[in-house]
Amino acid sequence: MTRPRSQIVSLADTPYYHCVSRCVRRAFLCGEDRYSGKNFDHRKPWLVDRLTLLGEVFAIDIAAYAVMSNHYHVILHVDQARGRSWDRDEVIHRWLRLYRGDPLVHCYLRGELQSDSEFRQLDLIVETWRDRLTSISWFMRCLNEYIARRANKEDDCTGRFWEGRFKSQALLDEAALLSCMAYVDLNPVRAGICESLDESEFTSIQARIRAAVSEDSDATECPSPRLMPFQTELKRDLEPPVLPIGLRDYIELVDWTGRIVRADKTGFIPPEAPSALSDLKLNKAQWRLLALEIQKEAIIMFSGLDKLATRGRNQTSKAA
Repeated sequence: MTRPRSQIVSLADTPYYHCVSRCVRRAFLCGEDRYSGKNFDHRKPWLVDRLTLLGEVFAIDIAAYAVMSNHYHVILHVDQARGRSWDRDEVIHRWLRLYRGDPLVHCYLRGELQSDSEFRQLDLIVETWRDRLTSISWFMRCLNEYIARRANKEDDCTGRFWEGRFKSQALLDEAALLSCMAYVDLNPVRAGICESLDESEFTSIQARIRAAVSEDSDATECPSPRLMPFQTELKRDLEPPVLPIGLRDYIELVDWTGRIVRADKTGFIPPEAPSALSDLKLNKAQWRLLALEIQKEAIIMFSGLDKLATRGRNQTSKAA
């Protein structure tokens, strides 16, 4: 039985969540569909472009993503403090980038509101929108509904495009977050679509690598507005919120993890583990277990609090 989203998402415990949506009947509606013989690869940029827009509008950061032929992954970070800092006009202008909005709001923008009761009603509307702009459910709704409508219009059909509601995992500590990010970024490699991170089309790891290669500036800077930035050192007081690892360490970590999971690939496991593992107080064996188990959990992908993250927390505390 599915559980209410309110029982799954607890921002008091963690702001990080791994979300997955699959096409109906797992059909390849964003790739080469074996049944219809049609190619829908052109829809993958739709998802990336929509993620870019939503990352600019919502108080939600995108830590990682991977767009596959019949499903996609995205790891989100909810920044409630940012949402609370927006004034009335900021909330309104953000929401109107997605929807037409309430007539009362447009009257306010034209300077036509006069009574206190109208302003009170306006503030109720704004607070509703503010809550939605920090909601994972609304983020995913704005993403999935847009893609479904656009694809159905293109196919001149009606009905479901996505297989029910999206699935989510809570990532309760840094070990779970980084192992899940690595799993998401390695999806094309694990599927046998490509053999290197730079060739992993429509993934955050490819975007980060290409941005780092093309820019001679600080490699820890966020490669694009839609991606949550990395940090140089493991500090907790940096603003805005950043990922708990350096960019180059993360790329090395994903590459090393990919070589472990895909034992049939050419290359070798580096003799020394990346510095990120020692910073997290995890050795090679512990990271291998986390990487393999996060893959297993993501395949099962139940709607509920992530058991893997709990395991990762226990392993981290024992290692410490």
